[in-house]
Amino acid sequence: MTDGRPTPDQEALSKIDTTVPHSARIWNYWMGGKDNYEVDRAAGDEYREIAPNIETMARASRVYLIRTVTFVARERGIRQFLDIGTGLPTYDNTHQVAQKVAPESRIVYVDNDPLVLRHAQALLTSTPKGTTDYVDADLREPEKIIETARRFLDFDKPVALMLMGILGHIQDWEEAKSITHRLQAALPPGSYFVHYDSTDTDEELKRAQQGYDDTGAVPYVLRSPDKLSALYEGLELLEPGIVSCPLWRPEPGTSPEPTDVYGGIAYKA
Repeated sequence: MTDGRPTPDQEALSKIDTTVPHSARIWNYWMGGKDNYEVDRAAGDEYREIAPNIETMARASRVYLIRTVTFVARERGIRQFLDIGTGLPTYDNTHQVAQKVAPESRIVYVDNDPLVLRHAQALLTSTPKGTTDYVDADLREPEKIIETARRFLDFDKPVALMLMGILGHIQDWEEAKSITHRLQAALPPGSYFVHYDSTDTDEELKRAQQGYDDTGAVPYVLRSPDKLSALYEGLELLEPGIVSCPLWRPEPGTSPEPTDVYGGIAYKA
């Protein structure tokens, strides 16, 4: 029984615009997911016609997430993860990767997208020993994110802050840096910053992105790897630095091909 008011799921559905392509849904489409609409598939196909490598980039970004989360959990003992800009669940999401290494890991996902909110229940699974929570918040409000995340994470212990492919949606570069550094400032010593973003290192990608931005969708700013290095200022950047994601500590014996998604991991002393 209900009192006539819409449920949270109904409210989320009412906010979903299926007339304009959406980056999270297109990314989901490129990764083989089913949480997308015809407008997203059409935009994704048009993008791919100009930049054929985009699906490889999308899948490489997920492999990078798997590798980096595994690294900080297994090699650095991190048991708390703050994943901002969660996107739609596909495969090997942060909580699944982290809890495979350490079942007691605690994960907080943050997003303000109504479709992600609708699918939050799929993210809120956990091993019995760990926890997985979801926060409905905007990246542009870092203090609010931290305040809310404190309900679920212990900020007296190290946290892995994850900004994976999200900062390009902040058009103003100074704002993007400010948001990142304010989030990093709240982290306790021993924490890690895990990041990637698509870059302006390929002309085809730049043309495809401009075509996408012209549809009226929320734009995504491609930036140079050198510019992205400012996001890591004040932290200890781990080797091999900010590199094409497939080249970040690849599996021994493999020969990965670079893509135009760059990232790195940094340590807060």
